[in-house]
Amino acid sequence: MSASEKERENMSLYSVLLVDDEEEVFQVIMKKLDWEGMGFRIAGYARNGVEALEMAEELSVDVVMTDIKMPYMDGLTLCRKLKEQYQKIKVIIFSGFDEFEYAREAIKIEAEEYILKPINANELREVFERIKNNLDKELDEKRNIDKLREYYLESLPMLQENFLTSLIDGRIPEDSIEEYAKNCSLTLKGPYFVVTVLHISTTNPMEGALPIDPFLLAVSVKKLAEEQLAASEYDSKIVTYLGDGIVITQLPTEEAITRFTDCMDKICKMAKRVCKAKITAGIGHVCSGPEELQMSYLGAKNAVSYRVLYGNTRAINIAEIDPQENADLPWEEPFIQKIIKKVKVGEEQPLLDAIAEFTEKLAGSKMSLQRYRILIMELITELSRFGANNQINLEDVFGGNGDVYTRAMQLESTDALREWLCENCLKLQKQVQNERQDTTKSFVSKAIDYVKEHYADTDLGIETICGYLNVSAAYFSTVFKKETGKTFINYLTDYRMEEAVELLLTQNEKTYVIAEKVGYTDPNYFSYVFKKQFGMSPSKYKTSRMEAAQEA
Repeated sequence: MSASEKERENMSLYSVLLVDDEEEVFQVIMKKLDWEGMGFRIAGYARNGVEALEMAEELSVDVVMTDIKMPYMDGLTLCRKLKEQYQKIKVIIFSGFDEFEYAREAIKIEAEEYILKPINANELREVFERIKNNLDKELDEKRNIDKLREYYLESLPMLQENFLTSLIDGRIPEDSIEEYAKNCSLTLKGPYFVVTVLHISTTNPMEGALPIDPFLLAVSVKKLAEEQLAASEYDSKIVTYLGDGIVITQLPTEEAITRFTDCMDKICKMAKRVCKAKITAGIGHVCSGPEELQMSYLGAKNAVSYRVLYGNTRAINIAEIDPQENADLPWEEPFIQKIIKKVKVGEEQPLLDAIAEFTEKLAGSKMSLQRYRILIMELITELSRFGANNQINLEDVFGGNGDVYTRAMQLESTDALREWLCENCLKLQKQVQNERQDTTKSFVSKAIDYVKEHYADTDLGIETICGYLNVSAAYFSTVFKKETGKTFINYLTDYRMEEAVELLLTQNEKTYVIAEKVGYTDPNYFSYVFKKQFGMSPSKYKTSRMEAAQEA
């Protein structure tokens, strides 16, 4: 079987994470059943609850089977945290303790099953058969075409849809918005608003995804997003417009946008697993009234265009990736907007194509000389404004010999104009890329410097660093891994281990003291991480290094 065939087969199987601190238990459980025959695969195994919680996010598992008694985090605590973070995950608890309190707690935190050791193969098979039936039903509900059609007709009243799309298009007079909203049974209290564009990639569908009409796929994604947002703290309305899902959200504070960005990022990742769809959530600027939603929508569309840089299946907040982007910029011509967008995104050929499209349209337009001059001035003005907003030295782009407007007006044909624009826009694009790379490196450098200064803080994590940098976890994680090749948690662990080695070799301290100095409150967990990193305990590592030094 080829690698691609194996991957497709794995995608059709539900994934299981086994959690137990005794490795032989893994082996026994794995041998008891024909997992693939039942529709499951073992995605991995963890030796404690802390490790399992990290792996559950990384592996996107469907089922977690965990022991109760484990170091660092027990199975009941793990189950509680999994249910808090991943509503759809199924948890099976197995234990050697036949105590009523354990079973009652397992029921309270909505574990699927509570099984006593030693595990009986027939009983375990029956448990997984029940879980598979439940998982199948949940997937069928989301993929059933007839139900999706019915849901769409029932849940999207035409009156509300027309109002909301007209609102983001700026077609409703400001003094009429409140009355229109009331007539449509919509409440727009805010006090803050933001528009999100859910863009579905149809040109490069996921391998193994079932063929489905793009319209129905959009409905499936919309339903998933509505379910997740209904369970969140945000008051959101979702409509379908120009092939995309448009989410209009009311926020309690401006600062809530970072949490909302992370919420949308989780929805994108869930859509990949549940709907087999690649989704980009472009998030616009936060605004202070429904009359400003058109500008937030423009920012959201711009954010979606950055997926070629940051990838799809994630949320992209325009205020984070392009702080200088002006949401109030009144684009007067669509081709000017297109050229500016292509300069921003950073790909050479699409920019050249946009310029060619502009000059071809210009050549066949039969416009007056006066209108031609105004149009060229508009384009150069927007390019200059964009460069200035991004701290670009415009003399490095357009040159310092004479007035740039005069030089552009003196070009004798649209072909000459196209060559001039290509040359200068490519320069501008390169300058923007360099500035963005410098900004990104500075961003990551701040995070690394913060780790170096605060690695001993036991509470240091993604939430802390994102609070310090004032960005969402989704954006931070993407940028940090892109620049360093590591997740933030892996980088922090590696740095703490480097410092631990230095302390081990230079100071005569107990292991628990060193653990505390590098940010670990539990010396046993510190030893576990150290052994996982270096293959031996801290004391053995120190002894081996000292012996090696003496021999040398």
